[in-house]
Amino acid sequence: MSQWLPSLPPEHLAARAELLQTLRRFLVDRSVLEVETPLLSQGTVPDPGIDVFSLPGEGDEPDRYLQTSPESAMKRLLAAGAGDIFQICKAFREGEAGRYHNPEFTLLEWYRVGWGHAALMREVAELLGIVLKSDGWQIWPYRALFIELLGIDPLDEQTSLSRLTHLAQSRIGAVPDSLDRDAVLDLLMSHCIEPEISDWGVVFVTDFPLSQAAMARCIPIGDVDVAARFECYVNGKELANGYWEQIDPDALAAQLHAENTRRQQRGLPLRPIDERLLAAHRHGLPECAGVALGVDRLLALKLGVGSVAETISFGWDRA
Repeated sequence: MSQWLPSLPPEHLAARAELLQTLRRFLVDRSVLEVETPLLSQGTVPDPGIDVFSLPGEGDEPDRYLQTSPESAMKRLLAAGAGDIFQICKAFREGEAGRYHNPEFTLLEWYRVGWGHAALMREVAELLGIVLKSDGWQIWPYRALFIELLGIDPLDEQTSLSRLTHLAQSRIGAVPDSLDRDAVLDLLMSHCIEPEISDWGVVFVTDFPLSQAAMARCIPIGDVDVAARFECYVNGKELANGYWEQIDPDALAAQLHAENTRRQQRGLPLRPIDERLLAAHRHGLPECAGVALGVDRLLALKLGVGSVAETISFGWDRA
């Protein structure tokens, strides 16, 4: 009988409303325009690590997908001249249910025209200072973090997949030998590195492998090319993901097709390439940086609770 009740207490409902007002005020005060875009779209992400909800089309209608983020539609607005924009909306990822995951969740996503990812990191840190009262942050390149905490260089061509897999098996346990390089690196990040940085406060991880950021531009760092991507962690919990956006349509198309190739290698069905997004890039996406931030996780951190279910009206088991 209690399944009709909300997942969160009344005081958390009020805290959520206050947080949404704070987020909007932060961006509106900086002249960032609030927009709305469709939740259902004919295009979706080919990322092999993300499962999507789909709605079969009737008759000659194409299938549509619940959006994993509003990124594609917002970039189409950017290409049309919208300028700095933000959106607070629902996003969906199939199969992601747990303490810090809900298949339906709330995202704050915003884009800054003329910015790079370094400037956007500073703005994210400023927002977290207001919401979480945090007073500082660290920046760690992906490569340096793996070397510091695991003693292995993930970007060195001499670091073989078998060596990474053996490390994951020794640290985590049952890890299949069939996983590809990115899947093993993801496991090492989530199971080994994130627990180690749980008392580091606000941490920005930068300069990811190119294969882990299809929408980001490529930049040279030392002896390797990396993706101009950052992830923001607070107390070891991933909170935000940002890019200095790829604006070259040919490079973006190649990266999206490479994602589908990785899906095929993992035995997953291919996803349709978002041709409307590519058309927007061909028209001209302005120089920009963008970031998506998990609102439910941010509220959980602010309240000090152990599950995102305590921050949303009705969790997955009560929706």
